[in-house]
Amino acid sequence: MAWTQADLDTLKQAYASGALRVTLPNAGSVEYRSLADMRAIISDVSKEIAATSGRAPAPRIVKIVAAKGL
Repeated sequence: MAWTQADLDTLKQAYASGALRVTLPNAGSVEYRSLADMRAIISDVSKEIAATSGRAPAPRIVKIVAAKGL
């Protein structure tokens, strides 16, 4: 299935509101078991859209700060 930006926006909006049931134009009505499942789908859809549009996903940057407690 080819995901669209509208599908991704709909998924993000449902996730933000806490809804587990989403109606997508291309996929119909989908009910997720948990918000964690929905978050995983949002990540997958984002990556797929980025790959098909030729854009690379944003790099993940981790900054580690340590201090010696003296």
